[in-house]
Amino acid sequence: MNLAAMDPQNYQAQLEQKQSELSESFAEFTPPALEVFASEPANYRMRAEFRVWHDGEDLYYYMFDKALNEKVRTEQYLPAGKLINDMMTALMEELRPNRDLRWKLFQVDFLSTLSGEILVSLLYHRQLDDAWREQAEQMKQRLSERFNVNFIGRARKQKIDLDKDYVVESLEVDGQTLKYKQIENSFTQPNAKVSVKMLEWAIDVTNNSTGDLLELYCGNGNFSIALAKNFDRVLATELAKPSVDAAQYNIAENNVDNLQIIRMSAEDFSDAMAKKRKFRRLEGIDLDSYNCNTIFVDPPRAGIDDDTLALMQNYDRILYISCNPETLKDNLKVLSTTHKISRFALFDQFPYTHHMESGVLLERK
Repeated sequence: MNLAAMDPQNYQAQLEQKQSELSESFAEFTPPALEVFASEPANYRMRAEFRVWHDGEDLYYYMFDKALNEKVRTEQYLPAGKLINDMMTALMEELRPNRDLRWKLFQVDFLSTLSGEILVSLLYHRQLDDAWREQAEQMKQRLSERFNVNFIGRARKQKIDLDKDYVVESLEVDGQTLKYKQIENSFTQPNAKVSVKMLEWAIDVTNNSTGDLLELYCGNGNFSIALAKNFDRVLATELAKPSVDAAQYNIAENNVDNLQIIRMSAEDFSDAMAKKRKFRRLEGIDLDSYNCNTIFVDPPRAGIDDDTLALMQNYDRILYISCNPETLKDNLKVLSTTHKISRFALFDQFPYTHHMESGVLLERK
């Protein structure tokens, strides 16, 4: 992290640089004009992680600055939301004088929401005992006068939830209020306001859809739930059990009745669709009953395997959200043989970094 580069006065210039780089990199696919969705220039991250340094009686958060090649004391953090920054100060005031809470503490993770919840995870190089729990519960009680906060204590092969290990985000998306359970240590979009823009863009590009939607890598149902209103039915897959559990919670919380989630990898599902193998998890599910004209993917940074790319080419429309332009570009070399890009977007999830989140809608040639 280059902390010196985080200057809101330079935000627009860095966004324009990303826009130029992305447009030039994908020019070979002749996409339409790039749609650009900006971030807030400060206080945009809903989660943050900090190492903790012990210096005698002093205790403080720090981050490693790659440009300076050294650790930097971090009292406040410009990218983090205001709720995280407020909690950083209040929490450190509690930790510094308390031996039971600070002893061998080495990291603090924050997970917050726009709707005002915050979850704090305290990570230790020791086993946590009854004294830690008692002091942590007292701290929670004091801080709950100012914050809607919960705490987790973590050590090797040990996890203590004082109450719960998740937050529930509430987002205003395309005239709807959508609620999402977000579990500690599970993937969530870090920039909530840009995430809303991503959801609304995906709704917009699929608003004239017919038939059903197939989604791979659905996570906690973030996109599935938002897109369900544009399709007759949605069939989604996700491998990580905590994400599947959160997705089921979110389906019920948002009263979505046309969405089914299967716990499978994209690779296994591709084999099932190609009838290469049978899977017990698909018993009772008639895949042939789905009339999917559209497939949606939001894969990890490594991109999509060859079998899944071949599966995707069977669909008239492909909606692809990518956190890695390089793997997206590689995948498009295959997909562009059968499909053309009709919408192209840049979502600035990660200001002041080289990371770019992008989206393409591909339609059959």
